[in-house]
Parts: sequence; C-alpha cells; structure tokens
Amino acid sequence: MTRRIRLIADDYGLAPGVSAGILDLLDHRRLTGTSCMTGFPEWPDAAARIKPLCGRAAVGLHLTLTDQPAVTGQSSLAPEGRLPPLRSLALPVLRGNIDERDVHAELDAQYSRFVEALGRQPDFIDGHQHVHFLPVVRKWLRAHFSEEGGRPALRGAPALGHAAVAPKVAAIAAVAAGFNRSMARAGFTLFAPLAGIYDWRQPERFAPVLQAAVETLPEQGLFMCHPGYVDETLRARDPMQGVREVEYAVLASDDFGASLAHAGVEIMDGKG
Repeated sequence: MTRRIRLIADDYGLAPGVSAGILDLLDHRRLTGTSCMTGFPEWPDAAARIKPLCGRAAVGLHLTLTDQPAVTGQSSLAPEGRLPPLRSLALPVLRGNIDERDVHAELDAQYSRFVEALGRQPDFIDGHQHVHFLPVVRKWLRAHFSEEGGRPALRGAPALGHAAVAPKVAAIAAVAAGFNRSMARAGFTLFAPLAGIYDWRQPERFAPVLQAAVETLPEQGLFMCHPGYVDETLRARDPMQGVREVEYAVLASDDFGASLAHAGVEIMDGKG
C-alpha cells in the first residue's frame, strides 16, 4: 500500500527568489504546499502567482512575530515598527511588557492580508520560528477560529528522539508543550509529528533528514523545509540563505524522486 507524506515549504512571500523556488517545486509536485508570510510589500504579487494553485496545493499562513517589519507599525510589540528577535518576545509577553492585544492585532492584520489577497482562509497555520506554539498565539487561534468546521489545520509539535538534533528538537518541544492536546480539544486538526528539524548551518544534513522522513514519517505528520533561490531581498531580510538553494536542489533532484519510488511513497497533495 502506498504511503503518503506531507512536505510543506515555509516562508513563501519572504523574498521573490524564495517564492519562485517554492512555485517551481509545487509545479513539479515535489511539495504538498507552502505557508505564506503576508507582511511584505511583494505579498500581493506573490499571492497572485500562487492563487491558481489553491486547492491542488495546500496554502497556509506563516504567522510572523519576529525579526521583520510589523504590519501594524509601532506598538508595544514593535516599538520602532520592527518585530523583536525571538528571545525578546516570549518572556516580555508573559511579564506584560508586551500587550497581548498588540500581538493579536498583528496576527489579525497578517490573516486579513491573506484572506484579502487569496479570497479564502488558509488551509493550515504555522509560525515563523514556531511562534504559533506560544500561549499568546494559542489564545488568538482559539478566539479567531471558534466556529465548528471553520478551523484551519495546525502544525503540531515535533517528536523527541532524533539524536543528531536532540537539543534543538527538545527546545521546540518545550515551547510546544501541551499544544497538540489543547488545540485538538479546541477542535483543530493537527499535523504531527513535525519533522525536518536540523542545523541549517550544516546544509549537508538536509538530505539525510529528508530521507528519514521518506522512510518513517506517518501520514498525519508534516515535514517542513525552506527551499528557494537567494536574491538581494533575501540577503537583506533573513540569515538563512545558501542552504535554501541546497534544499531546493535536493527536493528537485532525480535522486529524491527515485527514493520516493523505491520506498513506495507519494507526496500528498493539498487535498490530503
């Protein structure tokens, strides 16, 4: 029996080169879908290019609360109009130094830009640097999607036990503690376990991590990846650069296609 795996590219909309690489892989059916960053000036154009794929590909929202311009401008979340580094987000929210209403307003704005450009709600929601696991975002998700049948799926937590990246997995799992259980109780579908975690400063580790997913990822799980082409916009916005072209090359390769065939595995489409 054929097993299917769910491959989701993060960061569509981050830069034109990233969006172009993801679109190429979607066209060649090497991805299930992608999650979109809606806060950049290029978003309307990027949305127009991916809109024809909605339905065949899963198109989600990549909630962004760190390191990029805030859609809502200056607030307690972004005093100078720029979202804080991750290390400066979680604890200040818990201590009340960042007003959760400002966080929710930013999430509302990013969601609205998605719906306005694509004419539909996202198929699923995840978070840049896993911010969707934070309690303040969990609260927004439960409040925003309270109607039965109107909830997008959510990216769930990773499973522990991957020795090569155990500290990184453990750190993410700690932030995500209780997420799967509480959001399932609230009526959301969870894609879990999360796979695809590795040290992206060592690009050679991507292919083995992907192969492990081909061999073992269950159908309800999700493999995240970050393919794309490097351009000047990306260089100005994000430190994750050359490794994106490595991921793109692996996903587009004949070797990856052969590994899928050998394992009797298919890439799930957006209806899966």
